[in-house]
Amino acid sequence: MTRLTGRALRLTALIGEHDTWHHRPLYSEIVHRARAAGLAGASVFRGIEGFGASSLIHTSRLLSLSEDLPVAVVIVDTEENVRSFLPQLDELVTEGLVLLDDCEVIRYVGRTEGKPGEADRQGKKSL
Repeated sequence: MTRLTGRALRLTALIGEHDTWHHRPLYSEIVHRARAAGLAGASVFRGIEGFGASSLIHTSRLLSLSEDLPVAVVIVDTEENVRSFLPQLDELVTEGLVLLDDCEVIRYVGRTEGKPGEADRQGKKSL
């Protein structure tokens, strides 16, 4: 498992939920490539409303016809590791926004053994 504490770089790719890469959801391709590259972690968050460079509003409201909701793919790792991943991201993201932010990792702990949530039953919160 990657050890990550202290200064880090957060990469956020804001894309559309229906964006694809070779018939696969783009967010999934980014996450799988990040894992293959050995990055510390990646998460995908689905937005409920937003707009980008096209100024077209995408929303999950009932009366809206838009289903292409905004998606944020967030990756955090060392600056060196994130920057070395950027050429792959440049190949994948043809529409959207990619941001880099300095951040500080306070805690980065994965599960060691047992089932998900087992640490909760032992009085510890699992991440």
